[in-house]
Parts: sequence; C-alpha cells; structure tokens
Amino acid sequence: MPVRIFRAVAAAFAMSAVAISVGATQVAAQQTDKLTKEPVFRTTRGDDGNSVAAANASSVTPVNMAPMDRALSIASEGLAYIRRDVRDYTAIMVKRERVNGAVTEAEWMDIKVRNAKPAEGIPLSVYMKFLKPSTVRDREVIWVDGENDGKLIAHEGTGLVRMTVRLDPHGFIAMRGNRYPITEAGIENLVYRLVEKGERFKSHGAAEVKFYENTTINGRKCTLIQVTHAEQRPEYEFHICRIFIDDELQVPVRYAAYGWPETPGGKPTLEEEYTYTEVKLNVGLTAADFDPNNSAYNFK
Repeated sequence: MPVRIFRAVAAAFAMSAVAISVGATQVAAQQTDKLTKEPVFRTTRGDDGNSVAAANASSVTPVNMAPMDRALSIASEGLAYIRRDVRDYTAIMVKRERVNGAVTEAEWMDIKVRNAKPAEGIPLSVYMKFLKPSTVRDREVIWVDGENDGKLIAHEGTGLVRMTVRLDPHGFIAMRGNRYPITEAGIENLVYRLVEKGERFKSHGAAEVKFYENTTINGRKCTLIQVTHAEQRPEYEFHICRIFIDDELQVPVRYAAYGWPETPGGKPTLEEEYTYTEVKLNVGLTAADFDPNNSAYNFK
C-alpha cells in the first residue's frame, strides 16, 4: 500500500496530461556534493534532469479512472496509512534547493521525526543535526509543534560561543537558505500538501504517470516514478519530478524536481532535491529525542 501513496505523490505533482520518460546514466560525485568522498547517491537510472525512453516503463494510472481522481483517492488512503502506522523515523538526509534564484550547496543532516498522534497527545516533532558542509557542521535544530511558544530551538556548531537561540520558524533567520519552514517537515505533510494541490488544480486536467521498477539508489532496490509537464504554464510548478521509493521500506528515499530549461535544448534546472539514506522506521522515538536538555545534544 505505501507504494501507492507515492504513486499518488507523483500524480499530484503532474497536474496535467503528460507523456513521460526517464534517463539511463549514472550520477557521479561531482554532480552532487564535491565536499563528500562518495556521491550523495548512486543510481542505475539517470537523474540529471534529462529524459529519454525507458524500456520497462508502465503506466500508474488505470484507463478506467481519471488520473487526478485516482491520485487523490490513493493519496487520501496514504494519509490514513501514515497517520495510523508510521510513528517515527530516523535517516541521513541530503538536500539541495533553489533559493532566491540560486541552488544551495548540498547539506547533510542526521534527522529524527516523530509523527503527530493527536489521540495520544503526541505532536509533530523534528530534530536535525547538520553533518556537512563545514559551514554548518554540528548545527542542531529542534522544533516541536505547540511547544516552546511555537519557536524552533537552534545553535550553531562553529565559533567559540555556542549560544542557543529561539526563532520564529517562519522568520527571516530561520528561513534563510530554505524553501520550506521546519513546520512542514515530514512525509505526512508532503502527502497532505499534494492532496491540497491536486484538489486545487484538478480543473487543469488529469495526469498520465509511469513508473520504473528495478531501479536502485545506493544499492537498494527502488521503484522510480517520474512525471513531466511538457508545456510550461503558470499553473504547473515543475517540468519534471522524480520519486524513488525503497521497495523494502516502502518509503521514498529520493525526490527531485526540475524546472524548464533556461535556453532551448538546455537541461532542466534543479529546483529541489532530497535524498535519504540509512532510513529506519518506527524506532521508538520519545519526547527525550526532541528535548534540548538531552545530554546527547549540545544545546547550551
């Protein structure tokens, strides 16, 4: 069932009837983060923003149902699944985003997320420790919905004075270098936003979505889903988006979105990408994992 969730994610991003395809090249370290000794990810199918035909593509959308209706139905089921069965997870996340017209340097983070369980009084909780590059190494951030007066708690890892600060998660300082606030972190928020977008843009048409099996990310078998907007229009947010779903864990381990080429015949431009490694689900996180007084952390 979880694979169906993220097929819905791909369909919801489409917002139009499109024909899609996928590349077949391997991404090297110099195309991701030059500061790392290894690539952010290794894949058996290309992810450089170009599109060429893939022999084993198959359509996600059944012919007897409108694609967006199908996507919204599956996404709604996915939300129910996440809220019921996915309590928490840990991972190493690598992100790059286009902010103010420029793509940021890849940032590596050790993350912990505990999903909201309102019936149990558990709020959405997020912890991040930055690993790379050196400019942000050892930075720690905690945000717990409804606690700490709504503020995120953070400290920098560099400098002689490691002062802990409380920041508005939507404010200028917290949002600097980020496309989204920490309040929108997590798989559940992702699927929820896609349902909203799907409903809002449903009038623009359905989506033909294809997926590709036997793809690997960092040696793990995945299903790749790709959606393309062939025509650039104001209501379309992306030209191409790709989602890699770990076949064993049944969660996405990479998501990337690209804009239209800046020049005719050029490559699509990266807008945002998130790659997850060492993903562990339902590890039993508690409130202590999101407490700045935790002795394992370096908040002062």
